[in-house]
Amino acid sequence: MTRFQVEHSYRTLPGVCYADCAPTPVRSPAYLAFNQPLAEQLQLPADYQATSAGLGLFSGNDLPAWTAPLAQAYAGHQFANYVPRLGDGRAILLAEVRDQSGQLFDLQLKGAGRTPFSRGGDGRAPLGPVLREYLVSEAMHALGVPTTRALAAVSSGELVFRDETLPGAILTRVASSHLRIGSL
Repeated sequence: MTRFQVEHSYRTLPGVCYADCAPTPVRSPAYLAFNQPLAEQLQLPADYQATSAGLGLFSGNDLPAWTAPLAQAYAGHQFANYVPRLGDGRAILLAEVRDQSGQLFDLQLKGAGRTPFSRGGDGRAPLGPVLREYLVSEAMHALGVPTTRALAAVSSGELVFRDETLPGAILTRVASSHLRIGSL
């Protein structure tokens, strides 16, 4: 049983604003980093990351019933052309959760596999960028800059193919919103 206070307000928006999708399971997930102070703020049980349920959530391999995964849609300009339907190509919003003070946060996996907006990409993230985002987002938070936070970094046990072959990873991001200027 989760202590999260869960909401799914994005699902009250018109269907054009998102697409249902689930993470693609990975071969052998393992924790790289876990942000215990943020987990406590979000009211996760103290040892949640040590459980199979925690690793299942943060890898996307085994989502709890309280999640309702979706990829957000948005519009924008790409390569000097207006594109009316873009979206998260490798990020999957799992739920919105309330922290100890009642503030609402998005809980999102980045690098969790293809979405309807991946446009030929694999939806995965290389290890290096995941670790960089984890470190930089937490450094910015420590400096008082409001930004996305990092809750967990998990290696996938799989390779991702870019200009070179790289180890893959998944980042669990927490933010007051993942809306973009093109979302509305």
